[in-house]
Amino acid sequence: MRQFSFLKITCSILLLAVTFLTLLSFSVLAQTNTPPEENRFTKKTLATKLDEPTELVVLDDQRVLFTERKGKLKLYNPKTGKTKVVGEVPVYTKQEYGLMGLNIDPNFKTNKLIYLYYSPPSSEADTAQHLSRFKYDDVKDTLMLGTEELLLTVPVKRTDCCHTGGSIAWDSKGNLYLSTGDDVNPFQSNGYGPIDERPGRQGWDGQHSSSNTNSLRGKVLRIKPRYGDRRANMPGGTNLYDIPEGNLFPAGNPKARPEIYVMGTRNPYRISVDQHTGYLYWGDVGPDASVDSPKRGPRGYDEVNQARKAGYFGYPLFIADNKPYIDFNFADSTSGKPFDAAKPINNSPHNTGLEDLPPAQPAFIFYPYADSPEFGPIVGKGGRNAMAGPVYYAADFKDSKVKFPQYYDKKFFAYDWIRDYINIVTMNEQGDLTNIERFLPGTKFSHPIDMQFANNGSLYTLEYGPIWFAQNDEASLSHITYNAGNRVPVAAATASNTIGASPLKVAFSSKGSMDYDGDPIKYEWSFGKGLPKSTSPNPGFTYAKPGEYTAVLKVTDNAGNSNTSEVVIKVGNAVPQVDVAIKGNKTFYWNDKPVNYEVSVSDKEDGSLASKKIPDEEVTLTINYLEGFDKTQLAQGHQANTGFETGKRLIELSDCKACHSNDKKSIGPAYREVAKKYKSERNSLKTLTDKVLKGGSGVWGEQAMPGHPQHKPEEVEEMVKYILALANEKAVDKKPLKSTYVTEAKKKDGSYIFTASYTDKGNGNMGPLTGSKTIALRPAKISANTYDDGKDVAKFKLPEGTEVVLGSKNGSYIAFDDIDLSGISNIELATGFSEGVNSGGILEAHLDTPTGAKIGEVKVASAGTVSIPVKAADTRLHKLVLVFRNPEANAKPLFSIDWIQFNSALQ
Repeated sequence: MRQFSFLKITCSILLLAVTFLTLLSFSVLAQTNTPPEENRFTKKTLATKLDEPTELVVLDDQRVLFTERKGKLKLYNPKTGKTKVVGEVPVYTKQEYGLMGLNIDPNFKTNKLIYLYYSPPSSEADTAQHLSRFKYDDVKDTLMLGTEELLLTVPVKRTDCCHTGGSIAWDSKGNLYLSTGDDVNPFQSNGYGPIDERPGRQGWDGQHSSSNTNSLRGKVLRIKPRYGDRRANMPGGTNLYDIPEGNLFPAGNPKARPEIYVMGTRNPYRISVDQHTGYLYWGDVGPDASVDSPKRGPRGYDEVNQARKAGYFGYPLFIADNKPYIDFNFADSTSGKPFDAAKPINNSPHNTGLEDLPPAQPAFIFYPYADSPEFGPIVGKGGRNAMAGPVYYAADFKDSKVKFPQYYDKKFFAYDWIRDYINIVTMNEQGDLTNIERFLPGTKFSHPIDMQFANNGSLYTLEYGPIWFAQNDEASLSHITYNAGNRVPVAAATASNTIGASPLKVAFSSKGSMDYDGDPIKYEWSFGKGLPKSTSPNPGFTYAKPGEYTAVLKVTDNAGNSNTSEVVIKVGNAVPQVDVAIKGNKTFYWNDKPVNYEVSVSDKEDGSLASKKIPDEEVTLTINYLEGFDKTQLAQGHQANTGFETGKRLIELSDCKACHSNDKKSIGPAYREVAKKYKSERNSLKTLTDKVLKGGSGVWGEQAMPGHPQHKPEEVEEMVKYILALANEKAVDKKPLKSTYVTEAKKKDGSYIFTASYTDKGNGNMGPLTGSKTIALRPAKISANTYDDGKDVAKFKLPEGTEVVLGSKNGSYIAFDDIDLSGISNIELATGFSEGVNSGGILEAHLDTPTGAKIGEVKVASAGTVSIPVKAADTRLHKLVLVFRNPEANAKPLFSIDWIQFNSALQ
């Protein structure tokens, strides 16, 4: 990926300073400058699990094109609600390279041109980034790769990281802006300005790129693409673009590239242009030092910048509001004078451009890892990745029901990728900052990476997700719309229990029902067809007869707007109670050690295992090994074992067994033959469900199959699901219900999953129910990054690919749910520590909360392995909380944790 240097990740995740907005009615909103209520906005997720999304563009018909770093161009179509790949550009993807930028031509309606900024998989001799345009087939929705026109190349080294930039924007005059990263490795500059002037160190010297007037790196470029007649009519252009007037350097100077509009940037990853003022905005991801240094200069800052005209913005000689770095000699570690922002000089031997640079321009907004004294808590603290979104003009967008309100007129949307927020920046007529406030503080954003207003005034956002260089489940395309009128009330119906034997007493609740406009609402409960109703918000009702009932809550405001919520109640059959008892530690296993277990089952109607009324053979216990410890996968694995048991039991209880069996033909075909015939047929579930309900003949012979109207359609559907599953069924490896299981060492770490299930026989007209219990024993050695809860910590990947967790401040913690410490003698941990970067400290182990009972601690002052002796604990499952302590850490992160191992006293 592009802009993010790995050291940045070692800093803490943000602490959001949330401002609660005053709630006013819509009529008042139209007359005041009060922020609109957050509940007037709806954020709808359109696509998820994207693979490193980078930039988006919204077409006039609300279709959305967006890019992914590994080279795919995708299209979301609101008519179908689906996303598809419409082009794939071959790209080089090591370090942070790939497909970074996307935009459409201002005349896309007629010329169908798309612009991409990407890293072609070229040879070592040709490692330039490409700005190209392509034709787009708007009928077939296909990027026509063969139509590529290469406008501009930006040479980069590709030997190591970092920073690619890559955003594409347009102004109202048809000028194209392209951001480029500095292509400098920051890791040997201790987080200060990289100005290593030693021979062969060009890749560590930002004076070779960002502050080099003859380099296109570390810049925002501005060109005017040409069409048709490509004879350049402005100096310094090519046959595909001209140089607009007003760029930083005039054409004709061999030591200054005329394409440069802004220089002295580190990694301007996302940019935007105010279409009315022409002001350019960008977020610049800054260096990583956490404290000021008398030898090197200021700590690191991220910047949000505003350029009202072409200019030099200082990096790597200046940062933030022109705080100067010190002219440091990397050869002998001596310090010279601070650089002069009024007369900056680039006399590095790596500089191929002008020595005398334009005066440095201060940042518009800037903030360090720690609290910002200049801008306060609204910009947050911790890890940082500043980015720039659009400036909203209400008059630019057609009237619509989803358009953002006048309150946001002429305001700038600035956001931070790591801190997961969007801020609204208010400016005066000259563009000077007057206020910053949070946009939708109660809405979750997972690393927002791009955004654009559609022509109807609604906002589309692209989110990258929390893990670097990975396909994240949270990586998403979303649509944010605004509702200016009276809102429909919210109905929320819940029940104390939804399944049970009769009589079944149920307590209903309307908790969560409300009206955003403050209108009084009326409640009406219907407990089922033919049953009494209630106008109480939280009534109780006893179902005397078996059956399936739909209870409906209707809420109505005084304007007549209503909404409903329902809950299904199944009466007449209780869910079987299934348990798996583990003797010994109930969280971990140790390789080659026995695990003693026993299954118990009881059912109100069928009896129990203990009484022998439920035969052993009707209870299933499986023990499987699942790589990793993903709770979602564990749930899915459990479902795979028990998901078709209801259908199987329904078949056993029906007349189907008179004519069919699983494997042998009888009067009717074997179920496995049916499964094989229909497994690849579209809509096979619906086809067979209809056939079972209505009957049929002629497919398997002369004997007709009668209909089965006595079964509910949903019951038949469960039966058909079971039959179709037989096509891929593997024999279930059933284990004894009481025994000892010996774990084995595996090639990859994972969890042993004990799953017990029983499907009862139903009761009367109530179908069978399945009870189950899953116990997961995880490896005694776990990765720190699998924590369930945390505060002021950051995950980051080391160059070798290992992901560790960093405690950023005194009191940071990570916590793990459902930990059994019985029989544990000590907790061993692999810690990371870097002198000068980390402060070290104490790692404490607590139960249940960060201030709960302390069971041990250890000092961390170097990298390596440490051990926390564990005091005797009870046999209950606890939340284990590991707390980072160092009151003297100041702004330095403490240390990191790679893995945690729980050692048994019995080993």
